[in-house]
Amino acid sequence: MSAKLRRYTTLILSSVPLVFISTPLYSAGFALIENSASGMGKAFAGAAAVAEDASTVWFNPAGMSYLSESLDGKAQLTSAAHLVAAKTDFTDKGSAPPASLGAASINGERNISEKVTSFIPNLYYVRPLSDNLQFGLAINGPFGSKTHYEEDWVGRYQATETDLKTVNLNPSLSWKANDKLSLGAGISAQYIDATLGSSVDSVGACRKIALSVAAQTNSTALIDYCNATYPKAAKTETDSQALVKGDDVSFGFNVGLLYQPTKMTRLGLSYRSKIKHNLKGKASYKVDPGLLPVIAQTGINTFTDRDIRASIKLPDSLSFSLAHQLTDRIELLGDITWTRWSTFQNLVVTDTAGSEVTRVPEKWQDVTRISAGMNFKYSDRLTLRTGVAFDEEPIPSAVHRTPRIPGNDRTWVSIGAGYKVNKKISLDFGYSHLFLDETPIDNPGESGYSVRGLYDSSVDIVSAQFNYTF
Repeated sequence: MSAKLRRYTTLILSSVPLVFISTPLYSAGFALIENSASGMGKAFAGAAAVAEDASTVWFNPAGMSYLSESLDGKAQLTSAAHLVAAKTDFTDKGSAPPASLGAASINGERNISEKVTSFIPNLYYVRPLSDNLQFGLAINGPFGSKTHYEEDWVGRYQATETDLKTVNLNPSLSWKANDKLSLGAGISAQYIDATLGSSVDSVGACRKIALSVAAQTNSTALIDYCNATYPKAAKTETDSQALVKGDDVSFGFNVGLLYQPTKMTRLGLSYRSKIKHNLKGKASYKVDPGLLPVIAQTGINTFTDRDIRASIKLPDSLSFSLAHQLTDRIELLGDITWTRWSTFQNLVVTDTAGSEVTRVPEKWQDVTRISAGMNFKYSDRLTLRTGVAFDEEPIPSAVHRTPRIPGNDRTWVSIGAGYKVNKKISLDFGYSHLFLDETPIDNPGESGYSVRGLYDSSVDIVSAQFNYTF
């Protein structure tokens, strides 16, 4: 990344403080659906069809035409914020080191309880350019996650830290083709920053190197050294640490249409493209002193700080939404969103010479999110909302679930309200509780250090939004 571009993205990150901290993610995979408080109140049912505020720039840019009409051609600025409280308990069920280390066991914490609160902001702007043409801008973070474990937990050889942040800038245009049909399109400039941390069992690494040397030289000197220096494997006191960091800016697009067959019904269709990121960064290591002589003697560069590369495809998605005005007071809403998470098959990090630093099989699957909700117009100023949703998880099995992203299917139950303060200002509030079943993990580990156990999680989300029309 150029210095100029790096300064630019740093400015964006500092002005839009996106922080994602969780163990269970809030939407499928590591997608973040928390992109409006008005949507939160109805579990995002009808998101591509309602077009009730400037957040439609993100959910369906074609909705800007409908919004502009409801605002009498005025512009609108929408700012939303979400507080997410996640509670997670992990209970170990037999995590273990490789069988090649004999009767060794992993020392450290086997039962973990963690409560974390995070903050997710969004910003949207819509203004008319002419009677039939509207411009909009969305600034948000559509993907992100953070898991943090202490360096003495039993699964540390698979993960100690995972921190993924995105900032997405999405300018869009909407064109009203006729009284029933509107079309929209936009482009996305997306910045991603990723950090992956894990512990390394110095004993296992030492013996692996020594066995490789012995096979070539018929000398057991290094094996004897490893056994003498490290009599016990998988101990926190002798662990080394690995940290991989990288970032990238890449581009994608989105298109949408809004069709109104009758005055009472709107249908929305929205597609958002995949974005392929080619991250560049550094791998750095804190090596246990007992391992340093082995590295120096053999010249093996496995634990040498070096430049790295990684490729990740963030998925495309397709949403179909319905908004139907059943009565003067009741609006029924529905949504089906399909996400192509099958693009995420492996997490591979290589150095600049092409040698693998890490490879984790993911084997994720495509998923569907289904939601239904309602707007109830209590008065000219107050609208009440509710909704439910079922959100599939793309992780295919406990074997492919990792401590970095230990997600599971979740059910949303949501309530909310919108209040018009005056002709220029309106406020929205939303609350959701996410129910998750107990989540098993039985991952054998890239190097044979398995993590077996159960995650028990719940998530509460409180959202608030300010809309200003001018």
